Amino acid sequence: MIFRVPSDADGDNQASTVFRDVVLLTLAGFVAIVLLLLPHINPPGTAAEATSEPPGNVIVELFWDNERDVDVDLWVAAPGDQTVGYSNRGALYFNLLRDDLGTHKDMTPINYEVAYSRGIAQGEHIVNAHLYRTDAEQYGPIAVKVVVTSVDPNTQSRQQIAERSLAMETEGEEVTVLRFSLDRNGRLVAGSVNTRPKALRAGEKEANP
Repeated sequence: MIFRVPSDADGDNQASTVFRDVVLLTLAGFVAIVLLLLPHINPPGTAAEATSEPPGNVIVELFWDNERDVDVDLWVAAPGDQTVGYSNRGALYFNLLRDDLGTHKDMTPINYEVAYSRGIAQGEHIVNAHLYRTDAEQYGPIAVKVVVTSVDPNTQSRQQIAERSLAMETEGEEVTVLRFSLDRNGRLVAGSVNTRPKALRAGEKEANP
């Protein structure tokens, strides 16, 4: 019987094999952990949208012709609160988040202003549009649209409650686009929508019904 004495080379081979196995097992474990975490690191966009909270309880949006270099201002008033517009951008309930000057010094492709409320004020809300600067002498009346959306504070569900389109032409004119009343859950009070004029800008007197 012949006995073979282990050489240094055999020891090196065994050490190399053990090292390689440890590296491969570590790599396999790392890959398994990454695969398990992927669904949590990058959840589907639809799931993120479904769980995101709306930015406000009452959302008032003002749109006008994107091709017109005119400045239409949004003014809003919650019941018993100060009016909110470009010269007073925040009150107890509403904040004006975007004051759009038209295409002048505006890098965005849309003419748009928006105001959000913090919470819901029960009672009558007023939404006005003010034509601050116009090009109507050259191009005629400006198409303006106001959309009002409410968010139920209990379910966080959104619902469009009012919309109105109109044309504005005279520089400086202020139009009451919508007046409406909400209950404490942001629901529209039946029969409350009207357009009875009321000026909202500072220093203006209320117009006659």
